[in-house]
Parts: sequence; C-alpha cells; structure tokens
Amino acid sequence: MIPKLISETLGIRESQIERTIGLFSDGATIPFISRYRKEVTGGLDEVQIASIKDQYDKLMELVKRKETVLKSIEEQEKLTPELKTRIENCWNPTELEDIYLPYKPKRQTRAEIARKKGLEGLAKLLMTQQRFDVEEKAESFVKGDIQDTKEAISGACDIIAEWVNEDEIARNSIRNLFEREAVISSKVIKGKEEEGDKYRDYFDMEEKLSRVSSHRLLAMRRGEAEGFLRISISPDEGDALYRLYKRFVKGSTEASSYVETAIKDSYKRLLKPSIENEFAAITKEIADEEAIRVFVENLRQLLLAAPLGQKRVLAIDPGYRTGCKLVCLDAQGNLLHNETIYPHPPQNETSKAASKVVKLVSTYKIDAIAIGNGTAGRETERFITNLRYEKEVQVFSVSENGASIYSASKTAREEFPEYDVTVRGAISIGRRLMDPLAELVKIDPKSIGVGQYQHDVDQNKLKKSLDMTVESCVNLVGVNLNTASKHLLTYISGLGPALAQNIVDYRAEHGAFKNRRQLLKVPRMGEKAFEQCAGFLRIAGADNPLDNSSVHPESYHVVETMAKDLGCTVKDLIDNKQLKSKLDLNKYVSDKTGLPTLNDIMEELDKPGRDPRKKIEAFEFDPNIKTIEDLRAGMTLPGIVTNITNFGCFVDVGVKENGLVHISEIADRFVSDPTEVVSLHQYVRVKVLSVDLGRKRIQLSMKGLNS
Repeated sequence: MIPKLISETLGIRESQIERTIGLFSDGATIPFISRYRKEVTGGLDEVQIASIKDQYDKLMELVKRKETVLKSIEEQEKLTPELKTRIENCWNPTELEDIYLPYKPKRQTRAEIARKKGLEGLAKLLMTQQRFDVEEKAESFVKGDIQDTKEAISGACDIIAEWVNEDEIARNSIRNLFEREAVISSKVIKGKEEEGDKYRDYFDMEEKLSRVSSHRLLAMRRGEAEGFLRISISPDEGDALYRLYKRFVKGSTEASSYVETAIKDSYKRLLKPSIENEFAAITKEIADEEAIRVFVENLRQLLLAAPLGQKRVLAIDPGYRTGCKLVCLDAQGNLLHNETIYPHPPQNETSKAASKVVKLVSTYKIDAIAIGNGTAGRETERFITNLRYEKEVQVFSVSENGASIYSASKTAREEFPEYDVTVRGAISIGRRLMDPLAELVKIDPKSIGVGQYQHDVDQNKLKKSLDMTVESCVNLVGVNLNTASKHLLTYISGLGPALAQNIVDYRAEHGAFKNRRQLLKVPRMGEKAFEQCAGFLRIAGADNPLDNSSVHPESYHVVETMAKDLGCTVKDLIDNKQLKSKLDLNKYVSDKTGLPTLNDIMEELDKPGRDPRKKIEAFEFDPNIKTIEDLRAGMTLPGIVTNITNFGCFVDVGVKENGLVHISEIADRFVSDPTEVVSLHQYVRVKVLSVDLGRKRIQLSMKGLNS
C-alpha cells in the first residue's frame, strides 16, 4: 500500500518506488543509489530519491500513530470491527485525528464535568429538537451537584458543543471555509509600537491567507514570537455559523434555540481555535519549506563555488586598529607563516606593510591573495592591488561569513591549537579560496549567512535538509582520500564521523592509501560501508587509474574486459579517445550492469576524476565606489550576489551595505523564482534605482544588464 500511495503523490511508477525502498532497507544512501543503482531505480535522480525517502518516512510515522490510536480505543473497549477497518485504511493524518477525537482521553473539560453530573440524557433530548418545555424536562435532571434547571441546561449545552466540535463533517466543512476564505490579520500589541518598529509593516495588516507570501508569514510569526504582534486566522464568522446551523439545527423549537447557542459556543471556544491552530501549523510548515528550499539552494551554490585549486595562497583577515592578520599557505593549505601588518589608520604603516607583503609573495612563491570581505576589506584590496610583485598574482575577495564561528570552534582548536582565533580566521579565508567545499563543511551551515528566517523555521527539518545538501555536494565532487579532513570524509556516503576518524587515524599510522581496497583494512570498515563510499573517494597517482575516478570498484572488471577486448591497458583506454569509440557498449550489458552504468563509465573514462565545479574568475568592484554616500541613482556598477531570497537577491557593489534587487527587477521577463536567473557569488552588473541613506537601503535593478 505504501509504494502505491507514494506513487500517487510523486507521480513515479510504483515498481521504481518499491525497488528504491528496498535499497534503503538494505542500507544504501541517496548519493549511492542515484549514482550507482540507476538500473534498479529506473534512472531516478537524487531529488526524486530524496522525495521517496521523505514520503516513506512520513507514512511510517503515520503507521506508528495508527497503532497508538488503535491501542488507545481498544483499551477503552470501544474498538468495533468497522472502526478498526476505517483506521487501518486511513492514510491522511488530519482525518485520522478527527476519527480519534471522540475517543481521545480528555482532561477535565466542561462537557466531561457535565457528563459526570448525569446530563448526557438531557443533551440527547435537546438534540432531538422536538417540541417540549425545556425547563420542565430539565427539572428531572436537577439532583446531586446540580442546583437548578439553568445549570442543567448549561451543562447539556456544553456536551452538545463538544459533539459539534468532534463531528467530522462539521470539522471538514469549517476546514474548507478556512482554506478558501480565511484572512490572516496582524495587529501591534498596545504599548509595543516603538520597541517593535521593525515590524511596522505588520502593525495593522489583513491579507487572504491563501495569498500571503512565505517570507511575510515568517516575518509576522517572528514578530508574534518576540511579543510585538498578535496574529489571528479566521474566515467570516457568519459563514462559519451558517454551515454549522445547516448541519445541526432542525426546525425552530425552543430546544433548537439552545442547540444554536451551543453551536455558537462550540465554534468560538473549541472548533475555531482548533482549526485556526491547524492552519497556523500548515501555513507555517509551507513557509518553512519554502525558506528551507531557498536556503538549501543557496548553500548548494556556495558549496559548489569555483575552487582556485592547489595553489600557494597569501590570505588576509582585514582590520583597522588590530591590523590585518596575514597567513601564507602551501598548495595543500598547510600554514607556512603568519604575522600582522598595519596599513590602515590609526597606525598607517603603509610602506612597511607593503614591503612585507611583497617580500612574502616572493619568499613563499605565492600564486594568489585571498582577502576577507568584512571590515576594511575594500581598503585592504585597494592596498594589495596597488603593489608591484615579481610575478603575476591574482587577488580575490572572499566571503568571511562563518569564518569567526570556525575560528572559535573545537574543530579549529584541534587543527591549530597553538594559534589564536585571528590566525585561524585568516587560514579559513585562504582555504575557502582554494576549496570552498572542503573548508565550509567544517562550519554549521546555519552560520554561513545564506539563509532567510533560518532561526524561525523548524530546526530539525532545516538541519536534515542542510546535512543532505552538504552530503550531496561532497559526493558529487568526490574527495581525495589521502588529503581529505575527517570533516569532509564524514559526509561521504556510508561513512559518518566514526569511520571518517578511523580513516584519518589509519592514514596517519600507515601512510597514504595506495588503492581503494586498502580501505577494507580500516577498523570497522565492512563490505557494506566500502560499497557505499568507495566510488566517491579518489586516490591520485594510484597504481590502478580507476582508483582516481568515479568508476565503482564493482565495475572495474567491466573496464578491464573492455581493455582486454581492445588489446590495451586500462590506462591506454583512458588516454585514447579513439580506442573508446571502437567499443560497442551493448556487448557489455549484463544482469547487473545496464546501459545507464556503462554510459556513466564511458563519460568518466573521458575525464577521470574531473571536478564538476566551474573555474574561478577574478573580480573587481568599481574603484570610485567606497561608501554608500558615493552611490547615485542611475549608476551602473559591477556586483556580487551575496544572498538569494524568494523576493529577490542581495548584491554587494563594494560598500558596507548590500543592495536589494527585487524579484521584479531581476530580468526583463517575469520571474517566479530568483534562482532561475541568479546564483550565489555570481558576478553581475546592476543599476542603482534609489539610495535611502537614513535607513541605509539600496534598491538595484538588473534589467537589461546581464544577458
């Protein structure tokens, strides 16, 4: 049943879903399945496989919930065969809770108190809505704790109110009304106007719930959480009551008027708050998913940013009073030298700093200079680019987001115990230029600064999505088994922290790995873990050239057979494109290896171990623009995309404040999702539309400037 339900939700064939679930049950990871089990899944990609896992996990949670519900009703001795069948066949969480509601153990509600006083009979009598004297009928219930007929009728109405609230048809009718007509309103809490000024846009706002954007909803919910706003969701009360009267009120007797009173009470006290909470949760979940989607896309682009590669780098963490922390790194990112220079106020040791930098570039054979883009970043960049070097040296501005988090972390202390946070921060900036992915995996993704409302969304879902994104990126690129840190190895398919540490320890004790099979000597590395990780780990200079490719060891025999058939070595096959063109792939199809895998093998043999990331480009801001005061409407400037949201993107044009390109200004055509047009750290040209110096806000446009 579960594969059928997932198939209906995702539009993927049931057989593909069954086989994918089977792979998960066998311990396979998403990157492994998408890369090496295309024949089994029918060529499903990583996104589809992740969606199957997500749906499967949700349905398994529902299965557990159904077991709890059945057990609870059975213990009350109220589980009929019909009810059991209905619960077992229910696959909608909301419907399941509605079925369970009348049987759910309750706290001491008003209706429960009335029942204990023996008033359920009077409630049933009122619900018949026949013609009788209500006071007279109520008289017979005045006994024990009940003082008079008024108390008896009130208690009976409380029971009716609960029946109305627990009625499935009534709840669905009100749900339907909320879905179509509900309005979300936001009001400022009296006396909080000044303190909550940043939420001024939401002090008195009403909008149809179905139309409110995710970022506006999250902003309102944040204002509510901080105690500045009061949020409510509701449809027209008259429409809601009309639907309930239509279901429950029969005729116009005296009893009917009491039923009407009970319905009004039920709606205001029980039904509306309950459905409102549902819709608050549903809309929050949708907004969370959208915010997480934007965050994930930004993180993916950041992690897959172009690397400089193995070059010798001089990295600078800029500053004024405390100076610029400077480090020299070798091509593997190892620290060779560090010191501090003071080219800016108040010291202004410009010439001394200049001679130091030029000397270090020469001494350590520096290929590139990485400059953090924080405080004094632009000034330091101008200082560095004005110097003359013996050879050509590229200069790059590098995002500092999260560098301070890394430099104070346990990871940084383990790597550089003898250095302070400023040196560690500069090292991180340099390494980010060399390989953004390898360095950024050491930082909690939430600290990288590319999210929107990241502290307001469901933190468990956010962590899960971000971890999956990091895992996806690391496995897409692959890692060098002999140089990768334990942090990078942790994200490789099938490894995790313990095995990653064991690999690093084994490498330290026995030296560099010479081939992939040697991984099986690592403590706790079983055949299953080896199967999952081997294809994503590269060994440069290995005896078998396939060990430095994404060809999985389970397919080596196929490549060896190809080489044998052509009368050459595997290395010849890799080096000679003409040899590969002579192969008929159909000849190598077997029950385990299909054409999708064979095509992947051929593609990899063309460029073994290739890096899927783009090549890095140098970038320069407009030298005339230094502060927000230098900006004028109409200026056209170069910029770097620093963050993407669902309402536009932020661009750094070389001043402290980033400018906003609203989604309506991103392109000459309609854009529904900014990521269709821009990517993180993309170099763009922008036009200044307006500058608000008071609020330090810059409005930009990209229309007609980026083909």
